[in-house]
Amino acid sequence: MAKRVLAVDDSKTMRDMVNFTLKNAGYEVIEAEDGLKALALAKAQSVDVILTDINMPNMDGISLVKELRAQPQYRSTPILILTTEGGDDKKAAGRAAGATGWIVKPFSPDKLIAVINKVCP
Repeated sequence: MAKRVLAVDDSKTMRDMVNFTLKNAGYEVIEAEDGLKALALAKAQSVDVILTDINMPNMDGISLVKELRAQPQYRSTPILILTTEGGDDKKAAGRAAGATGWIVKPFSPDKLIAVINKVCP
């Protein structure tokens, strides 16, 4: 059975790129355009990996990571932050919230797949 990835980004173009890359690698992808929608999707169905942007309307990625980590079913689920933000302060905030890893946009499709394969074998 295909691993299910929740891709969260307010940019439709970015969601489309992630979706295309991961579906071609055999993953099932569900999408949300902000943290609130992502949280609702994650509560309604289980996902194996979460990829989230930081800067989004309604609920940002750091808040989403904190909310997901508060859910028993997502305490150990890999959560990767996929963002243009590369600053150490943002990375520290992501780690403190419970993020598993950090990928800076623009991403290489091969690197994205490699990282997801690593955190979700």
